[in-house]
Amino acid sequence: MQSPSTGHITGLLTNWADGDQTALDELMPLVYEELRRLARHYLRQERAGHTLQTTALVNEAYLCLAKHPKTRWQDRAHFFALAAKLMRRILVDHARARHRVKRGGDATRVSLDTVNLMSPQRSHELLELDEALKKLAAIDERKSQVVELRAFGGLSNEEVAEILKISANTVTRDWNMATAWLRREIGEAQ
Repeated sequence: MQSPSTGHITGLLTNWADGDQTALDELMPLVYEELRRLARHYLRQERAGHTLQTTALVNEAYLCLAKHPKTRWQDRAHFFALAAKLMRRILVDHARARHRVKRGGDATRVSLDTVNLMSPQRSHELLELDEALKKLAAIDERKSQVVELRAFGGLSNEEVAEILKISANTVTRDWNMATAWLRREIGEAQ
């Protein structure tokens, strides 16, 4: 099966933003596999048996996207960049909820034999990275976006360059500087 053209997807996004609900119905089957690829990339970074599965993460992201039909989509790349950001936010919120439960919260107690929890270490690392990325965004938004799209979105330098409208060499430089800054920032926090 040939993948749909960028122009066709951008047209559907524009029609959806203009209020055409049938455009969303036509769009989702065209972008579903790419959204699953993004979700698999995110979840590969978690331990096996994570409580969120690929389909659940895609569905959560879809529901978030569907709540904002008036978004002015620039193009296909803008759509996938926002989807990647939403998936990251969903995983961070999930990690925060797990920490809240771990600390007592208002959760119902269940036996650890009957529930599959996110690794506390991975959950803690994700929260630290999220905080460091927020600090980096305050200093340099583009470098933060490069990290988010490469590390969380699983995108190549060329795909990130297309989304951010910069060269692939600039993506490489931003990636190198941002990851060095993040290592230092996270190292200092420990």
